[in-house]
Amino acid sequence: MARYTDAKCRQCRREGGKLFLKGEKCFTDKCPVVKRTYPPGQHGQRRSRVSDYGGQLREKQKMRRIYGVLEAQFANYYGEADRRRGSTGENLVKLLECRLDTVVHRMGFGASRSEARQLVRHNAVLVNGARVNIPAYQLSAQDVIEVTSAGKEQLRVKAALEAAEQRGFPEWLEVDSKGMKGTFKAVPERRDVPGEIEEQLVIALYSK
Repeated sequence: MARYTDAKCRQCRREGGKLFLKGEKCFTDKCPVVKRTYPPGQHGQRRSRVSDYGGQLREKQKMRRIYGVLEAQFANYYGEADRRRGSTGENLVKLLECRLDTVVHRMGFGASRSEARQLVRHNAVLVNGARVNIPAYQLSAQDVIEVTSAGKEQLRVKAALEAAEQRGFPEWLEVDSKGMKGTFKAVPERRDVPGEIEEQLVIALYSK
């Protein structure tokens, strides 16, 4: 299976802001983006004018990296979002937010999406009482997500949940921290999804 091999902090610097790919490190002063706001590489500090196309492309790459989705899969999400009724941009964000790995991360069971994805792939997550090891699995309203007994003993899961509990959970999720389970109450509205994403630039890129 294809995967990203570039250092996560380099990806954040390339996109010019925090993508929160390294879990708790992103919330501390140790985050490289805080120290070096320019892109990585030999010519990173040079100022260059970004064209409209370049801005659209960067926004697509940023969105892909935030959700950890590869190119072909992201194109499929766009196609599905375009087929659905309503705003294509909003549909795209909703599809990505309904991914199992995204919800596991939002519930605090994984410090980052990559960590949440690993939990799912290692059969440490139950959906409505059944094991699901597909990170891209699309959740529906009122689905119940729970960490398995073995997963609940992992120190990293406990630490991630404790940190997430201090920051608070999104309104569309109901989380039982002690039981390490939660309910996906509803598909979030676009205005409720945190993060600086300009999905309309992505739609403009694919519409060409």
